[in-house]
Amino acid sequence: MTTQETREAPPVVTTSRPRLALVVIAAVQLMVLLDLTIVNIALPSMQRELHFSTTNLAWVINAYALTFGGLLLLGGRMGDLYGRRRLFLWGITVFTLASLAGGLATSQAWLVAARALQGAGAAAASPAALSLIASTFPEGPLRHRAMAVYAGMSAAGGAIGLVLGGLLVDVVSWRWVLFVNVPIGLAAALAAPFALARVPGRGGRLDLPGAVTGSLGVAALVEGLLRAPEAGWAGWTTLAAFALGAGLIVAFAVIEAHRKDALLPLGFLVDRSRSAGYAVMLLLGASMLSLIYFLTQFLQNVLGYSPIVAGVAYLPIPAVIGVTGLIVSRKVHRFGTRPFLTVGPSLVAAGLLWVSTVNQTSTYVDILGPLVVVGLGMGLSFVPLTLNAVASVPPQRTGLASSLLNTSQQVGGSLGLAVLVTVAATVGRHTLVAAGHNSLVLEQVAGTQAAFRVGALGAFLGFLLAAALVRTPVAPATT
Repeated sequence: MTTQETREAPPVVTTSRPRLALVVIAAVQLMVLLDLTIVNIALPSMQRELHFSTTNLAWVINAYALTFGGLLLLGGRMGDLYGRRRLFLWGITVFTLASLAGGLATSQAWLVAARALQGAGAAAASPAALSLIASTFPEGPLRHRAMAVYAGMSAAGGAIGLVLGGLLVDVVSWRWVLFVNVPIGLAAALAAPFALARVPGRGGRLDLPGAVTGSLGVAALVEGLLRAPEAGWAGWTTLAAFALGAGLIVAFAVIEAHRKDALLPLGFLVDRSRSAGYAVMLLLGASMLSLIYFLTQFLQNVLGYSPIVAGVAYLPIPAVIGVTGLIVSRKVHRFGTRPFLTVGPSLVAAGLLWVSTVNQTSTYVDILGPLVVVGLGMGLSFVPLTLNAVASVPPQRTGLASSLLNTSQQVGGSLGLAVLVTVAATVGRHTLVAAGHNSLVLEQVAGTQAAFRVGALGAFLGFLLAAALVRTPVAPATT
């Protein structure tokens, strides 16, 4: 590390309430990632009340995931420049207010806009949370345990959201999957100034052109993928969306290559192991969201489960992830990250391939085994991926490293969901044509099976990348 980098690196700032600090950080991370999935269980109810089409319904999920993933790099950079605690508080406030607005929505546009604003708040709070761990807890066992708690919240939040969402939809209404964030956000916002030490920012400029072109480029690609089943792959709206998305992504790359204050310095991706870890997270994000999105609707629309039963059906995932993640956090410093990052994605692929055999005669026993296997794979993957993201990264780059990890997960989920919704719609339509009769159940079963198979392929690609490229040190470097 150069002398200048040493001066710029934010010091570890102790706090008199480290346990409360970790509780606040973990609670916000849980809330942010819980919101990626808690809404899934309410989708059928939202669709009925607000009259969403099948294609437009995906935007309830993607509006959040896209703004979350698309603005994470900007959020991480803002935390580095202007102070992580300040940005953490700002993110919590925006997220909480947007949740209240979403719960009050009376139209499709209102709900989708509120979800997008939630994503913006999450993009500020989430990278600041991981950076606050690095700046609050000293290198060694304390930081590793804090990282394990953070990774556990990240891993379990999605599945817990499904269980809690089912309970809220069944007992109250779909609106409470958004209202539930309000008391959590208020409590965290009130506790944060007392629990978290103030870490001063370094000052500097923001790469707004990079943020705008990157975020809008991914959004345009997702729009093209979602519109293709209805407008056709050769339709002018589909082609225009793809052309706009590709152009913006190219513009983003050009901007980042020539700016000194680039949001994503391209040289940061030179490290092979780190880049491979981001790619693995992107593929796992796509695979995991495919399971949650399609299986949730399959359980309710095909097997006839109530929202609460559908949510409880996911309990094996957080249980297995929690236990596995705890074991991995204790063993990863002995064995390194690579063994876990090769076995984990391969198990996710196996679980998705297994669950792709479901049909209208399936029982929960047919689904339980795949859920356990997927949970085991995710539990083996998340802690090593978190450690891999910050390994050999100087302290002043932890905001960038952590936001890139989350960006990979959210952008992977958005693009993956768009691809899989398109695959499911296309396969379902062709199945009906071949069968010669109209059956919504037949269409959904065929589409769901196809989506799971493609999701399994994505996880298997993650396994190949990890096996070939990840060579991360056992622990993050201290210099």
